[in-house]
Formats: sequence, structure tokens, C-alpha cells
Amino acid sequence: MSNRAARAVTAALLASALCRSAPAAAHPVPFSYLDLRLGAGVIEATLVVHVLDVAHDLGLSAERLLDPGFAAERTAAIADLAARRLQLQADGRRLAAAWGDLEVLAGRQALRLHARLPLERPAGTVVLEGVLFPYDPQHKTFVNVYEDDRLQQAILDRGRTRFEYFAGTRQGLAAVVGRFLPAGVHHILIGPDHVLFLVGLLLLGGTLRRLALIVTGFTLAHSVTLSLAALGVLRPPAWIVEPAIALSIVYVGADNLLVRNGRDVRAWIAFAFGFVHGFGFAGVLGEMDLPPRALGLALFSFNLGVEIGQLLVVAVVAAALGALRARSAAFGRRLAFAGSIVVMAAGVFWFAERLAFPGGLP
Repeated sequence: MSNRAARAVTAALLASALCRSAPAAAHPVPFSYLDLRLGAGVIEATLVVHVLDVAHDLGLSAERLLDPGFAAERTAAIADLAARRLQLQADGRRLAAAWGDLEVLAGRQALRLHARLPLERPAGTVVLEGVLFPYDPQHKTFVNVYEDDRLQQAILDRGRTRFEYFAGTRQGLAAVVGRFLPAGVHHILIGPDHVLFLVGLLLLGGTLRRLALIVTGFTLAHSVTLSLAALGVLRPPAWIVEPAIALSIVYVGADNLLVRNGRDVRAWIAFAFGFVHGFGFAGVLGEMDLPPRALGLALFSFNLGVEIGQLLVVAVVAAALGALRARSAAFGRRLAFAGSIVVMAAGVFWFAERLAFPGGLP
């Protein structure tokens, strides 16, 4: 045999050996698959897991798990592992998944488990939480939720351990409102930058009509950009949006100090910067599971919640400022001046902070 032929044969044998040993040396497919089928009074669940993952966590032989008899004897341990790692809830009630009917999928080097979860009534929300195989940082669980002829998909991994599904039932639509409306109220009330922007707009006071125009302009503008961002049409990065929100606060304070001869453009300021704040609101929605079939209702509910939160802020601040001005007009003017300085200072601080630490203070 020539040297060239000998090298070719040796290379072929080496490649063959590497191909045979590859599955044992590394995890070929670090994925699991969970299908949930929603019915009127039941959830049918199917879970497919790779034998290497199960073998690792239970201290078993992966090759022996491909033997149906051996795998059947370990059904209880495998089912317990799945039940502990993946937690299912329907409308806030914990569902106990009794995994069983184990099947060996030799061609996929995987195991398939089934569970049937009865429901007392049609579910409005189904929540899945957990990490199936935390030992593997690359592991992902692909989730498919089937309801009627619709499919919604999600991926659970170390970066995302919770998925919430809103059903297409009457209970599901009510759950959408119950989830997103309070979220809008909560976000505006705990967002100091949004609140301070509104406070800055209110410091100079004004008639009820004037204040209504300011709030309306802000609402219309942020509703547009919030919707655009939620729908994926336009999503500026946070490192641009957050400093821009801080600059809007600086601008409001500065405009209050520069008002001359009755000039009042606060409604236009609220409208212009409302577009920027809308992108800030959208950041919160990005962390929530928006229901595809009720996306419009979710956006409307969140916007309504933001509006309710704004009205609460406006009612409290405007009433307090009005009462102080009623007692002393001079004190009201000094308060507006000092308040505008504070608003500007806070805006400058947030602007510098967000430029220096885009991800927040360390």
C-alpha cells in the first residue's frame, strides 16, 4: 500500500472513531420540548427530554436509558425530576403534573413523558416556571401552547425562567386587563423620572383646561410610541431613550424659569417629550408576555393604567400646589422657582448617571 493510500485509510478510521465517540463527549442537543394543549377542562402535556440530561441529574447511564425496560423502571424518578423542575399554574392555582406513560425515542436519544392536568374551569392564564436542567448553562426548553387552532411559543432558559400564557377565553381576556392595567398604574407611580416630568409641568399651575391639555398631550404622544415599540415597528435602544427622558426633565425645569409675558407651551412640551417617554414605558412591556391574540387589549389596558396613574399624580400635585397658592401667591411663585431648580438638578443627575452607567449604577 502506498503512503498516500495509508494516510487516507488512517484518516477515514480516525474520522469514523470521532463520529462514534462524539455523542458521549459532548451534549449534541441541549434542548427539551414541552407541548401544552389546552382544552375546556383539561391541559394535556407532553415533555421530551434528552437521555444525557436525565442521566446526568439522576446519576444513571445514558445508554441504558435507551433500553425501554430499564427506562420504565426509572419512570417515577424521572417524573419526580420533571415535576420539581417545571411548575405549572392555572389562574394562580398550582397544578400537580403526574408525569407518566414514559416512551423511549431511540432515534432522538430522548424520553417522552405525558401528563393530564384536569381543571375546575376553563383557564384564563397558564403560567410555566422553572429551569429543567440547571447544570447546563446552554440548556433551553422549547414550549408550545396549543389552544383550538392557535399556537404560541416560548423558550425557557437561565435568562428567562417564567412564561405566562393568556387563554382566548372570556376568563383570559379578563386576565389580560387584570394583568396589564395595574402594571401601567404601577409603572407610572414607581417611575420617579416620569413622575418628576409631570410635576415639572404642573409647577406653574393653571386652569383645569390648561392642565387637561398638558396631560392629554402627554398621553397621546406616549401611546403612539408605546404601541410602535410593543409591535416591534420602532425600538430605539435604552442607552438613547433613558438619557433623553432625563433631558426632557431638564428642559421642563428650564422652561419654567424662562417663562415670560404669559408664554405657556407646556402642552406642546408634554406632547413632544411624550414620544420619548412612551419608549421608556415600552421597556416594561418588553419584560412581560404580551398575548398575541389580545395584543390590542393588552396595549389599551397598559395605556389606561398609565393614564390612571398620571391622573392620580396630577390630582394630588395640582391640589397641593393650588392650596399653597391660595394661601400666598408670592409663596406659590417661590415654590415654582425652587421646584424648577430641583427638577433640573434631578434631570442633570439622571442624564449624567445614564450616560456613565447605561445599565444602572453598579
